[in-house]
Amino acid sequence: MAIILNIETSTTNCSVSLSNEGETLVLKEDNNANYSHAESLHLFIDEVLKSANLSSKDINAIAVSKGPGSYTGLRIGVSAAKGLSFALDIPLISVSTLKALAHQVTSNNGIIIPMLDARRLEVYSAIYDSSYKEMRRVEAQILNEESFLEYLNKGKVYFVGNGVEKTKHLISHPNAVFVEGELPSSNEMSPLAYEKYKKSDIEDVAYFEPFYLKDFIALKSKK
Repeated sequence: MAIILNIETSTTNCSVSLSNEGETLVLKEDNNANYSHAESLHLFIDEVLKSANLSSKDINAIAVSKGPGSYTGLRIGVSAAKGLSFALDIPLISVSTLKALAHQVTSNNGIIIPMLDARRLEVYSAIYDSSYKEMRRVEAQILNEESFLEYLNKGKVYFVGNGVEKTKHLISHPNAVFVEGELPSSNEMSPLAYEKYKKSDIEDVAYFEPFYLKDFIALKSKK
């Protein structure tokens, strides 16, 4: 058995799951626009353990969504994960927020672009193929009508995440598919965290920090 506690707090969705060998056993989450993470996170952790009839001593590792995302949300999630990892003396695993978000889309072909709102016309995004292989690393970018055009001209492009709302008002390409209403969840973290656990791909608890992606240069449109 490989029991992993997964924590996702990068957006308004406070999400906690318990998984065994990559399969989610219990999921508890709440999308509260007021960011209830500080009040709900530890309560959710207790609830998923009780639902699975397990205790903290049964957990083999802690996985946390590392970002990008909300500065405050990421800090709360990572602080909790590091505290549990240290107290229980078990490994800490980090999972890319956007990679986990991409796994909410299932497609036999096409491109998947998970994106998170970064205020105004900015988003944090990455690009994956239909087998979730990274085609472009995470970037912060300002959207315009020509964003992602090179991918849209080649085939279907699936946009997912809370950055979709602003994107659909700018991009009207026939190959654009907007998956609305989805936020990062600890449910999709389960298989990704397990793969890292098997490889002992873990973080140094003392030095690990969230991936805020704060520093970037906003380029002007070429139009």
